[in-house]
Amino acid sequence: MSDFEAIDSLLAALRPQAPLPEPRRRRELRELAHLSKAEMARALGVSPSTLTAWENGREPAGETREKYAYLLNGLAAKLPTAPPTPAQPAPPTATAPDTAADTAAGEAAAENEGDEDVEHLTTPEPCVLCGHPAPTRVAGYAQHLDPAHCHPATPAPHPTTPAPQPATPPQKPSPTPPRRAPHPTPGSPTDLIHQAVHAALTEHQGDTQAASAALLKRAIPDAMRLLDETRKGARYDVIAHPWIPDVLKKQTSRGPDQIWEARPKWTRPELPRGPHQVTALDINGAYLSALKTHLPLGQLEHSTDPTHDRRRAGVHLITPPAWEHETELPNPLGQRDEPGPLWVTEPTLRLLLRLSSPRHALCEPPRIHESYTSGATENLLEKFRIALKDARDTAIAQRDDITLEYVKAMYSKFVSTMGESNYNRELYRPDWMHIIRSQAFSNLWLKALKARDEGLTPVRVMGTDELHVIGDWRRVFPEGRGVTEVKIKDTYTTEEEPPYPVR
Repeated sequence: MSDFEAIDSLLAALRPQAPLPEPRRRRELRELAHLSKAEMARALGVSPSTLTAWENGREPAGETREKYAYLLNGLAAKLPTAPPTPAQPAPPTATAPDTAADTAAGEAAAENEGDEDVEHLTTPEPCVLCGHPAPTRVAGYAQHLDPAHCHPATPAPHPTTPAPQPATPPQKPSPTPPRRAPHPTPGSPTDLIHQAVHAALTEHQGDTQAASAALLKRAIPDAMRLLDETRKGARYDVIAHPWIPDVLKKQTSRGPDQIWEARPKWTRPELPRGPHQVTALDINGAYLSALKTHLPLGQLEHSTDPTHDRRRAGVHLITPPAWEHETELPNPLGQRDEPGPLWVTEPTLRLLLRLSSPRHALCEPPRIHESYTSGATENLLEKFRIALKDARDTAIAQRDDITLEYVKAMYSKFVSTMGESNYNRELYRPDWMHIIRSQAFSNLWLKALKARDEGLTPVRVMGTDELHVIGDWRRVFPEGRGVTEVKIKDTYTTEEEPPYPVR
């Protein structure tokens, strides 16, 4: 083939991409149609965060662009009252396949041969996290198995910047717009939970066991949809897939990252003489309460400032202070054997600073060596938390076990899958996951401190929700099933071993 024939072959493979309205118009069309980001994203096969990026100026490519353009054109046709906005065509460009990324992702896939959720693709598809070709699909979503192989997010291009064009022409769009019918607009976010339970019971003809199993299976996407609803009109935008520092990345495919969450695991070394009744208290909704915590809004930024800025949140490398109260209270860092500096989260650092203040004077202040932080707010997930709390309270009052277990699964799986998980493509915030968990541990530690200060004797502090005490605990903690209350898990005497093993 001559040089000119080769050039002609390249030119023949190119074709103009589908024109898209300007970003502001894209969002306007979606909102005029009363579609949430989650609904439109599901119809297009992308995450709500990807849709957010498109509405902020990022340009999709390939078949996804064709579908998005087709959907927007369909909405514009069905909304004649909406003012027209000139479309912006994207000039064709040729792109070469990212063979290095595909090779690396292929190697990562080889390590996951035993994972039944991993499907190896003959033709790479856009990764749901970064948009670049991925050779595998996990749990139905195209994805790079190793987060290191995901391309970093690129800034939104200028409207006249050429968009990438695949070497093969996109498929012809289907004759009908690829979108679901919009859900009825709920009166409040909590209504989404009740509607989901009602729909599951209807689908399974009142079979509570089958309905409950179906609800637990969809707890993660339903939680993300609820989050999307509660974020409507919010003051701050959530960056769902920011750049993550190495300290927050797993050191091996199955190993942990470098963050220490300070999970308590403490038993009082010496008990008062004589027999005493010990009450094992169960702290209700530990992770639900921990959603109220200082979360970084944007991408984490590195700092070596030794002072703590309370307007920011993230993870910190500290030298912790000595703890000299092990006989009556657990170490706020949990059971840690290795001395020296370690990476902790925002709640752990704030707890240590609080305990070092003149009010408590239980330890020296920790030394901060470096930090990765961003501007923060304590109320980022507050509407989301309140919706779950209200649904939980209603379910308890009505003895509705199906809704109660569904809500518990929503907030527990929301926390556990926002890190490096194959089950949540819409949110990748391992910093949030560690911070929320650490907040739950910090909340439990503070209850132990309150118990001691009110004259009770803490005997054991474990995990997120287990506090054993000697004394009249009802004058200190309200009893019940609400998230601000505690309930009895068990009772035993100090001459006996606890009736269940230490976790």
